[in-house]
Amino acid sequence: MRGFQITFFTRLDKKHGNTMLSEWLMLAARELGIRGATIFAASEGFGRDKKIHAGHFFELGDQPQEIVITATEEETTKLFALIESENITLSYIKTPVEFGTTGQA
Repeated sequence: MRGFQITFFTRLDKKHGNTMLSEWLMLAARELGIRGATIFAASEGFGRDKKIHAGHFFELGDQPQEIVITATEEETTKLFALIESENITLSYIKTPVEFGTTGQA
């Protein structure tokens, strides 16, 4: 299949409603029928604000997170429409990819 690998960037302390933004995004992808999403915790990073964000022993809220999703073009369009309708601001990278599964299901 052809589609996109989308990597979203956020922090552990970012929420959408009462849910961590990373978890909300993963669950939204599942509800849209996207085959998979993975949340990665990063040790440090910086974004548009140029501030260093890091997970520290006493304060993990500032810890950077990546949410990686692989989706078809149609699924990607639906996902971005949902994010827009929810008025969520996220940085992302969207890369064209070929994807699939090896072996038997």
